[in-house]
Amino acid sequence: MKAQSDGYRVHCIHSDHVSFAIVLADDVPPYVVHWGRRIRDDQAQQMADTSFASVMNSSFDRPRIRGLLDTAFQGNSGIPAIRWCTEEGKVFPFFMEEIATDSRTITIVYRARQSVSKRDDASEVVAEVTQNFELHDSGVLSVKSSVRNTNRGGQKLFVSALSCLLPVPHRAQELVDCSGKWAHERELQRQQLRNGSWRRGAFRGKPGHDSPYLTVLGTRGFSFRSGEVWGCHIAWSGNCEVVAERLPEGCGVHSAVLGGGELLQDGEIILLPGEEYESPTSLFMWSDSGLDGLSKCLHAYVRSWHPLGKKPRPVSLNTWEAVYFQHDEERLINLAHSAASVGIERFVLDDGWFRGRRDDHAGLGDWFVDPEVWPYGLTKLSNCVHELGMEFGLWFEPEMVNLDSDFARQHPDWILGELSNLSWRHQFVVDLSREEVSSYLEERICALVEEYRVDYIKWDHNRDLFAAISLPSGRVSVHQQTNALYELLQRLRSRFPSLEIESCSSGGGRIDLGILRYADRIWASDCIDPLERVRIQQSTELLVPPEYIGMHVGDRIAHTTHRTTDLATRMAAALFGHAGIEWDLLSCSPEELDELRKWVEIYKSYRHRLHSGITINADFVPEGCILRGIVAEDSGWSLFAFARLQTSSEGYTPRVIFPGLATDRCYRIRALGGSFTPSLHQISGPRWLDEDSREPLVFDGELLVSEGLPLPYLNPGQILLIELESLSQSHR
Repeated sequence: MKAQSDGYRVHCIHSDHVSFAIVLADDVPPYVVHWGRRIRDDQAQQMADTSFASVMNSSFDRPRIRGLLDTAFQGNSGIPAIRWCTEEGKVFPFFMEEIATDSRTITIVYRARQSVSKRDDASEVVAEVTQNFELHDSGVLSVKSSVRNTNRGGQKLFVSALSCLLPVPHRAQELVDCSGKWAHERELQRQQLRNGSWRRGAFRGKPGHDSPYLTVLGTRGFSFRSGEVWGCHIAWSGNCEVVAERLPEGCGVHSAVLGGGELLQDGEIILLPGEEYESPTSLFMWSDSGLDGLSKCLHAYVRSWHPLGKKPRPVSLNTWEAVYFQHDEERLINLAHSAASVGIERFVLDDGWFRGRRDDHAGLGDWFVDPEVWPYGLTKLSNCVHELGMEFGLWFEPEMVNLDSDFARQHPDWILGELSNLSWRHQFVVDLSREEVSSYLEERICALVEEYRVDYIKWDHNRDLFAAISLPSGRVSVHQQTNALYELLQRLRSRFPSLEIESCSSGGGRIDLGILRYADRIWASDCIDPLERVRIQQSTELLVPPEYIGMHVGDRIAHTTHRTTDLATRMAAALFGHAGIEWDLLSCSPEELDELRKWVEIYKSYRHRLHSGITINADFVPEGCILRGIVAEDSGWSLFAFARLQTSSEGYTPRVIFPGLATDRCYRIRALGGSFTPSLHQISGPRWLDEDSREPLVFDGELLVSEGLPLPYLNPGQILLIELESLSQSHR
C-alpha cells in the first residue's frame, strides 16, 4: 500500500498477521512508523500522521526521527546504522533517492554525494546503499543491505558497519537472549531494558556456544505462551552483532531499537570503485503470543524455503561415542549389522577414518582413507551398510588442519593466521577464501563421496577463529571465509543433489539460519545427557524446527556429564527431534536392543506428525519441571513430554495446563507406557493414569487448556510422554 499526505508517502506491506510501514518524507530520512500486529492501510496512514514527537528542552529545533540509515548527520547519538569513510577519511551523508515497492517488498536506494547538501544534484556520488525489506507469508521480515563504491576518482571505501535497526514501542520493557558454553548451549537469560546500548557480539568467527541466538524484546513478564514480543536473528555463520538500544530522548515516538548485522573487524571490508559489500540477512519477527508465537513464525519461514518433507528424517547411528578413534573394520561392520537389526536407517562413520588420525593431534587436512586401519578402503563397510538397507554417512572437518599433516607441511600458506601458540584442540583454520584451497577440498570430498557412495556428510568445525588473517593479503578474512564456506557447500549440493549435510561445530557452536540454507540437519550440542538435552532442545527450537535438530540416545553414563540415566528417559528425550543413536550397540544387552527396536518403531510411526506440527511450551509447570510438546496444525493430535529435571519443595503435582489444543474438541488421553514408563516419587500416580482399571481418559479440550490435568510426581531424571488425540473435529 502507498498513501500520500502533505509531502510524505506511507508504504505498508502485510502478511496475514504482521504489518510493516515506512514513511518517506521530503525533509527527513525514511523511517518506520509501525512494525507489529497487522493494521489496515488507513491505520498506517494515521500512524504516519501522528509519528512526529514533541520538541524537547535542550534538543534539536524539530521533532526527533530515527531513520533507517541514521548517522550523526541526522542527529543520531546512538549506534549508527552505517559506518564508513573514503580512503582520505571523508564521510558524507546519505540521501534517499529511489524507492520500489510491491505487495510484500520495499527497496530503498540511498546515495552519498560529495556535497553535504541534498539539493546539490551535480556533486559526484561516492557511495550507494540499498536496503531491501521483504515480509514473508510466515510474518518474518527479512532485511538485506548493500553498499557500493561508486567513486570515479579511484578512491577506496572503508566499511566498518552496515546494520538494520528497527524501532520498538515503549511497552517492550524486557529482553531475553541466550548464552552458554560447550555442552551447555543456549541458556535463556532475561534482563530489564534500561537506557543505554545493549550489545551482544559473536566474535569467534562463528556464532559460538555463547551465541545470543535469538534476541527478544517484549512486554513485562512475557513468557512462552503470553506477551507481545519482537525478535531479531542474524542469519550469518561468521561474526555478528545484535543491538538493543534505548536512549533518554527515545527515537521519535518509539522507545528503543532492535537489530544488528555483521560484526566487521578493522580493514576487513575495503571496496575498490565498482565493488560492493552485501550484509547478512537480518530477520525480524513479531508475536502477541509469546516466544512460542515467534517460533511458529520462524518454523513456518524455514519450512517454506527448506522443506524436508521429501523424505522422512531417517533414524541415524553415529559411531563417535561407540568407538571414538578406535576404528576396526570388522568391529564397525558388526556394529552396522546390529544397527540394522534395531531399524537404523543411516550409519555415520565419525572421526578417525583418514590418514594418520589415531587421536586429535594429527591428520586433519589429509582427506585420504588411512591404509593402516582400512587397508582396502571404506568399500567393504560402505557396501555392507548399503546392502543392509541403510544410508552411509562420513565425518569431515574440512575447514581445519593439524600441523602434523601432509597438508600443513606442503601448504603452510594455506592456513589462516600466523602459526603462533593459538592452536585449539591442536588444530588451525584453513583459508577457504583462497580458490586453490577451496578447490582442493571440493575435489577430495567429491572423490570420497563418489568412491564410497556417501549419502550424508557430518560437517564439523571444532575451533573458534582468532587472528584469522589471510596470509596473501594480510587482512582479516572472517567475512570472506564465511562466504567461501557457503559457496563450497553449495557446489557440493549442486554436484550431489541427494547428498545431505549436517552442520556441527563442537556441537552447537554454529547454529543459525545462514548455515541452514546449506545444511539439512544441525547438531545442537555434544552433550546428549537427556536432562541437559531437554532444555537445550527447548531453546534450540525457538529458532530451528525440530526435524532439523539431531537428538541421539546415548549410553547409560553420559559422555559429557557422567550422569547415569534410565534408557526410558534417554529414549523419551530423543523422540522429538531428528532421532538417532550414539552408543556402542555391541555392548547392549538383548533387552536393551529390544527396547531400542521398539523405540525406533514408535519414532517412525510418529515422525511425520512430530516434524510438521507446532512446537508448544507450557508456562505454568511445577518447580523443577518442563512440559513441552508438538501439536498438529489442525490440533487433532499432540504428543507432550513432562520432564522432571530436579526435585522441589512441592510434595505433589497440581493440575497442569496443556496449551495449544482446540477448545471445541474432546481428546482421548493416554500415557505412553512400556519402554517409556517413568518411575514415580510417590506411591501411585493420579487415578486417570491407571489404564489397567479404566478406559483411556476422554477430556474436554477447553478444560485441558484452562484447567489442566493432575500429573504424577516423577523421580528426578524421569520423563512422562502423553499422547492426546481428538475424537472428532467438533465434539461439543
